[in-house]
Amino acid sequence: MDVIYSLIPGMMIFGLIFFAVLIWAVKKGQYEDMEGNANRILMDDDEEMMGLSDVDKKGDANNSDSKSNKI
Repeated sequence: MDVIYSLIPGMMIFGLIFFAVLIWAVKKGQYEDMEGNANRILMDDDEEMMGLSDVDKKGDANNSDSKSNKI
């Protein structure tokens, strides 16, 4: 029974700390763009990371079309 007397105030302090962190995160704008990351992962930006230009992309597309027509 003595343990409960220390656990209840301790959990209330943890609850207040977590509530303060939630308020801080909302004020900093952490929850402003809820769909941005979900949509960003679907975007195909590998070419930009590899340094390919638009000419390289068009050339690869033309080469793949001609290969598929030969088969």
